[in-house]
Amino acid sequence: MSPWFSAAAVVPAISAEWRLSTGGAAWLTLAVQLGFVAGTLASAIGNLPDVFPTRRFIAACAVLAAASNALFAAAAHGLPLAIALRFATGVFLAGVYPPAMKVLATWFRRGRGLALGVLIASLTLGKAVPYLVNAVGTGRWRTDVLWISILAAAGGLVVLLFVGDGPHATPVAPFDPRQMGRVFSNRGVRLAAFGYFGHMWELYAMWTWAPIMIRESFAKTGAPASLASFAGFVVIGAGAIGCIGAGLAADRVGRTLVTSWAMGVSGACCLVAGFLFGASPALLLAVAIVWGASVVADSAQFSAAVTELCDPLYIGTALTVQTCAGFLLTNVSIALVSYLSGAAGWGIAFAALAPGPVFGVISMLRLRALPEAARIAQGKR
Repeated sequence: MSPWFSAAAVVPAISAEWRLSTGGAAWLTLAVQLGFVAGTLASAIGNLPDVFPTRRFIAACAVLAAASNALFAAAAHGLPLAIALRFATGVFLAGVYPPAMKVLATWFRRGRGLALGVLIASLTLGKAVPYLVNAVGTGRWRTDVLWISILAAAGGLVVLLFVGDGPHATPVAPFDPRQMGRVFSNRGVRLAAFGYFGHMWELYAMWTWAPIMIRESFAKTGAPASLASFAGFVVIGAGAIGCIGAGLAADRVGRTLVTSWAMGVSGACCLVAGFLFGASPALLLAVAIVWGASVVADSAQFSAAVTELCDPLYIGTALTVQTCAGFLLTNVSIALVSYLSGAAGWGIAFAALAPGPVFGVISMLRLRALPEAARIAQGKR
């Protein structure tokens, strides 16, 4: 998943070379989001994660995403081609993340929350890697982005060569276009998806803009630029610890409870972090790390709940539909933070993300009260 933020991590260098405005730079990430939405939509309509051998599908999409990212580094010299290639990268990454959750779910019934937590922790580290590569890399943004492509292709080959389907795998499903609409007719899946939507309103806006805010804040206080890039890696990467911790807890005390607590903590960070702009780098980084750990900690648990509540023959389609709608929502919150940060400052911009976790908590507590919740984590709601 490392190509996702490969442009965002080097956006100062790209902006200087191409003379981009803040809005133009934002499109380098928004294009990936929109491509991912298009890819998941096509995948859901075609039931692709369920009607094709899943591991080969993942590997092919990982290599194609790596190729699109490499072309961006090698051939893009302005926004039009860059946006097209970033969009293509998002389309192909849609064939990596949701199907990977399906494969992992075939290995676990007990402990599925932890298993998916480890997977989302890996995704989180993957998305943080470009900031680390930029901090310790060559200093030439095109070369650094090419290295990220190599990592992405290697990840696809790992899935192809070393990952198998688990003992709970279902047979290849027949194509059924009605499955896309049936996902949200299931009350339990619908509420789990609503919780996920509240979480997604916050997550990608935070991942997109918090490293940029930290970079600008550190520059204002005189901290080194390389430290700011490393801080971006640490803040996003902290989510890996949150995912694993939440997975352990959710399998023991319940998914709805753990997701509600995680959204409560991250929502509180929304209200605080932006107002620390220009403050002590240590204080800002401490709050940002807590935010980074909590903002994605619950992500795997929404997906785990969906796998436990949906039609087992079409787990891949259900996960893809949920992911598609959630990522579509992220485009709105990313653009909103972009606008508010310039119009009203970082404090107000990040506070505008707080309604998402509030909505998510309400949805998950409602799910907790329903009979369907008995099917989640062997009865641990």
